[in-house]
Amino acid sequence: MKANFLTAALALAALTGPVAAQTIEGNVALTTNYVFRGISQTGDGPAVSGGFDIAAESGLYAGVWGSSVDFSDDTTMELDLYIGQSWEAAGFGFDVGGIYYLYPDSPDGQNFLEIYGGVSHALGPLEWDASLAYSPEFYGEIGPGWYVSTGLALPINDTVSIDARVGASRFDDLSSADYEDYQLGISGTVFENVGWDVRYFSASDGGDDGVFATISQSFGG
Repeated sequence: MKANFLTAALALAALTGPVAAQTIEGNVALTTNYVFRGISQTGDGPAVSGGFDIAAESGLYAGVWGSSVDFSDDTTMELDLYIGQSWEAAGFGFDVGGIYYLYPDSPDGQNFLEIYGGVSHALGPLEWDASLAYSPEFYGEIGPGWYVSTGLALPINDTVSIDARVGASRFDDLSSADYEDYQLGISGTVFENVGWDVRYFSASDGGDDGVFATISQSFGG
């Protein structure tokens, strides 16, 4: 299944090339802490990341994104390949797809696949979204894993917004590892394509917590 997904992602990237693509956009970022679902992926240290996306007029998209990581072993890189479809209907935004997390130099072969779906909707001045992700074999080969999250964002002006998020991770074969994570952030843009983000995060059951900041730049589009 993972090999088939990887093949499909690369094929879509080719199909949504110069002829069919509406946008080809790249991004680079520097963060003081790469946090994934409430857990630091860099030992509370900084990370550099970057990637690019190809999107077709139909809402079909594909992309690749990579980041430095530090798992206190030989793993130094995460590489994500994803493919999906987005659309709007009745005032709601929808997004479904799959993402393959690769760790090319992992000594333990921790690659895993997730299928995801999301919905978003404007609630007056607030922007609401929710998503669900499922992995048949989560990181570390611990069996099926689920992640559900939701959040609200409030634009302060045309370039700045605040948001709050909560997520829950559940593992079918290892319920003792279940936990929740929380975020509260403020973000914005300057010079049209430079983004900034300052965010507090925490995880339940004595997990990680702290504040991290990110600066990013997009190009193309």
